[in-house]
Amino acid sequence: MGDWITLPTSHGPVQAWHAIPNGSPRGAVIVVQEIFGANAHIRAVAERLADAGFVALAPSMFDPVQPDADFAYDDAGMTRGRTLAGELGFDAAVEILRAAQHFLTGDGHHCAVIGFCWGGSVALLGNTRLAMPGVAYYGARSVPFLGEPLQAPMLFHFGADDPLVPAEDIQHHRAAYPQADVFVYEGAGHAFNRDIDPHHFHPEAARLAWRRTLDFLQANLA
Repeated sequence: MGDWITLPTSHGPVQAWHAIPNGSPRGAVIVVQEIFGANAHIRAVAERLADAGFVALAPSMFDPVQPDADFAYDDAGMTRGRTLAGELGFDAAVEILRAAQHFLTGDGHHCAVIGFCWGGSVALLGNTRLAMPGVAYYGARSVPFLGEPLQAPMLFHFGADDPLVPAEDIQHHRAAYPQADVFVYEGAGHAFNRDIDPHHFHPEAARLAWRRTLDFLQANLA
């Protein structure tokens, strides 16, 4: 079971959920939240990574603009989360990733980043700007950054029925990064990995994407 730590960043202290595996770690992974905060679902992802043998760190990304942000999956939560994402901005998000990367590599671990929705786009920037292997689940804000070259291996997961990431945007990813793995899951929509949200969770897609994610991490953090 993980615990909260305080991560010093250039934008002030950020709380981060820190999950440590039993035995020797296979590497380290930064987990980047959706716009709803470093909530129970995101912390559970970190715990699953620890169960798979990786040190995991899930920063509360919005702490510089609103500490302890944790919103419901409803219209009010979505509106507030989008506002905070705009107030924080992608450049500051990357600086928080940089601090997390420094924390994890300081312990001698190779480090990757995995993100969901807004966090998926941040994970892409963790690759292009910080040279970390990255896994992006349904990153809906990535198209403006596709001109940035990859600096490490990259894996993208998309739902075929995701209204936030239409087929043409997925094709833009393929065209921009032919060296990356881009998987599209039939019957799955946005947030298909969010297992505490029955309106979006797609068990088959989530299971396959997770297996591919673990294979990717094992191959690139060995």
